[in-house]
Amino acid sequence: MSEDQKKYMRAAIALAKEGMLAGNGGPFGCVIVKDGQIVGQGCNSVLATNDPTAHAEVVAIRDACKNLNHFQLEGCEVYTSCEPCPMCLGAIFWARPAKVYYACTKEDAAEAGFDDDFIYQEIEVSPADRQIPMVSMMREESQKAFELWKEKGDKKLY
Repeated sequence: MSEDQKKYMRAAIALAKEGMLAGNGGPFGCVIVKDGQIVGQGCNSVLATNDPTAHAEVVAIRDACKNLNHFQLEGCEVYTSCEPCPMCLGAIFWARPAKVYYACTKEDAAEAGFDDDFIYQEIEVSPADRQIPMVSMMREESQKAFELWKEKGDKKLY
């Protein structure tokens, strides 16, 4: 790992500590780098914002996309203080950065009381049988929106 990469990871770790000590949420921090510059950053802000999606990676992705004026992070690297949870992993894949570096593992997070393993397990369960049951309804009516999307000539794919 290069000195610059260590510098970015240390920045993510510092955000994790600062945010936790400020009472924003758990000890998670993230920075996003493009062309040697930090273009986005965030710490876990679940408690500060009452937003269960305000994980460090999601906060940093939102910040970077705003600063880059683009909905994807092509050519960017993500440095996060911990291996991303399933939600953050999904957000990272949608944002399409070039690479992700992480410090602690999901097992380290579980030992500290942040165990996301049940979410990985729930993905494999039939929607109706999940811990939070999911019921499909009005599919045919909703498919009309997909048909409109397919026909839309000026759509921007992402």
